[in-house]
Amino acid sequence: MKDLIDNGGRCPVIHGATTSANTGTKNQDWWPNQLNLSILRQHDQKANPMGTDFNYRKEFLKLDYAELKRDLNDLMTDSKNWWPADYGHYGPFFIRMTWHAAGTYRSGDGRGGGGTGSQRFAPLNSWPDNGNLDKARRLLWPVKEKYGNKISWADLLILTGNVAIESMGGKTFGFGGGREDIWHPEEDIYWGQEKDWLDDKRYENTRQSLEYPLAAVQMGLIYVNPEGPNGNPDPLLSAQDIRETFSRMNMNDEETVALTAGGHTFGKAHGAGDPELVGPEPEGASMENMGLGWINDHQSGKGIHATTSGVEGPWTANPTKWDNGYFDLLFKYEWQLTKSPAGANIWHPIDINDSDLAPEVDGSGKKVTPMMTTADMAMIKDPKYRDISKRYHENPDSLTEAFSKAWFKLLHRDMGPKVRYLGPEVPEEDMIWQDPVTPGNKDYDIENLKAEIKSCGLTIQELVETAWASASTFRGTDMRGGANGARIRLSPQNEWDVNKPDQLSNVLKKLEVISSKFGASLADTIVLAGVVGVEMSCDLKVPFQPGRGDATEDQTDSESFDVLEPLACGFRNYLKTEFTVSPEEMMLDRAHLLNLTAAEMTALVGGLRTIGISATGEGIWTKVGKLSNEWFKKLLDMEVKWETTGSNSYEGKSRSTGKVVRTASRTDLVFGSNSELRAIAEVYAQNDNNDKFVSDFISAWTKVMDADMF
Repeated sequence: MKDLIDNGGRCPVIHGATTSANTGTKNQDWWPNQLNLSILRQHDQKANPMGTDFNYRKEFLKLDYAELKRDLNDLMTDSKNWWPADYGHYGPFFIRMTWHAAGTYRSGDGRGGGGTGSQRFAPLNSWPDNGNLDKARRLLWPVKEKYGNKISWADLLILTGNVAIESMGGKTFGFGGGREDIWHPEEDIYWGQEKDWLDDKRYENTRQSLEYPLAAVQMGLIYVNPEGPNGNPDPLLSAQDIRETFSRMNMNDEETVALTAGGHTFGKAHGAGDPELVGPEPEGASMENMGLGWINDHQSGKGIHATTSGVEGPWTANPTKWDNGYFDLLFKYEWQLTKSPAGANIWHPIDINDSDLAPEVDGSGKKVTPMMTTADMAMIKDPKYRDISKRYHENPDSLTEAFSKAWFKLLHRDMGPKVRYLGPEVPEEDMIWQDPVTPGNKDYDIENLKAEIKSCGLTIQELVETAWASASTFRGTDMRGGANGARIRLSPQNEWDVNKPDQLSNVLKKLEVISSKFGASLADTIVLAGVVGVEMSCDLKVPFQPGRGDATEDQTDSESFDVLEPLACGFRNYLKTEFTVSPEEMMLDRAHLLNLTAAEMTALVGGLRTIGISATGEGIWTKVGKLSNEWFKKLLDMEVKWETTGSNSYEGKSRSTGKVVRTASRTDLVFGSNSELRAIAEVYAQNDNNDKFVSDFISAWTKVMDADMF
């Protein structure tokens, strides 16, 4: 005890679990440019309390889905004193929760969205735009407690929004379950470089030059600032932000207007008092708050006294009923800019009729004036949005249909193909954004097909590189891309520079003839060609799973596939142009999208180089076409001294003769320069681990080839 006192009460043992801000100097502090491989260690099984044997999809099939929906419907009007429901109905609150769970999705890298239940964790649980949604999730806890393993938080957060809409007379298009929970924050997602909430250091010269792959306009927002860009209440400038942001979520103008109008048909915004009276977010709140944040000292701090966004008021006269009230009010009145009690910019109708006033949230019978945000005003000030809004106003049924489909897309955009959906409410209709593929034939002579490929005159490098180009578009973030569908033969993929269009065209012509002869899909044949190439390089059997189909052009939204183009592919030593991030960082990002570990990434790069795959020709140091650990041996050869010849090129010279003996890129040398990757490379370079390397390469290869085989 005396030692503790002498040390100022500090514990003499340095704990890894310390909550102190002074946790000691980290490697990243000493070496800020160090390549951080943590992205490839996300969601390690050590963090999963369910264990490796737990299968959520099987558990979901045991769920009494109808009973769950009844319980959720009952919850909508079961108001709690600790957080009372506006108008006696939680429906609008839960719609916001669901919208904000799904709405973080961005098409640029497929990250975000509601597919993992990530709203439970930082930073999302504490974003300014998610204010008070911690209460919504606590209201759901008794339901989660009851149904347990049969419903994930991810599915529950999404389904609840559907039930909320239905409970207020709205129409939904369907629901697909199957989302699995994560168990710690997704620290691999780049939300922006800003250090302060609501900063917007993510633009260059225009509001359209938003940093890739971001979609939200400010740090801590889901979409746009409702008051206008940086609080500027200019509806036309707001329209620019809305159009850019929603397009980065793969939503067109019709879907954008439908979602805005449909979502704002329900509920109200909260800005009843001084925002300075609102306490810290959940991650910054005191322990006694038990994970709840934004404790408000403005009178009761809840109900009529709640402050969330600072915007105050309902959008319609009937905030818990699906109707055409949003457009009725928007087109009926002239609107004037004013301020909410919290000081936020809002718009009020001029000379509103008493019949268009809305009820107060507490059931007192008091009437209040509806409002619109600057983002709402954009729906009638922007010419294109106004035309669409007018059409929906004059045809309420078309709004109902458009909203239900756009809402379904919002909730399911990150789930991938429809084959992954579970439950009794999965729609039969195929949506083009689901990247539909008609299942392929599984019953054909695989061995004879392989023999035909082997004798068709294509090289091992051509066979393997084509298969890799087809399969490696897969993104585990939103389950898009991959070999299934053989979309590599369609625009835009057949035109991407990384895919060597001339070589690709020659390879596909030969493989199309072979696939037709054997009744196999071209997708299967492309993957099988890669299998043949790998087997020829190592004389070992490579697993193959048949059944892929070939997508048609009608099943393909070609524009939406532009975002899948690899701007860099370290596996192929390809870099489209120089970027502010390094080639090796982009390789890590690609490996993460493919759900690879650091060891799998290392094995694949070394193996592909021995097969002869490199867009620049750099990194090819071995006899091409022979899969072995020789590449790692030469990488670690101390008789070679490396010198830089450019930002992404190096020469390796013999220490004894001074002659250039090999060349390399950053994505080659990183496996020798980075201590973590070097440790893996050393394992593969050992004399007794050639067989292990070949086996690991085949395993990682098969993982990529089958990534989209759900």
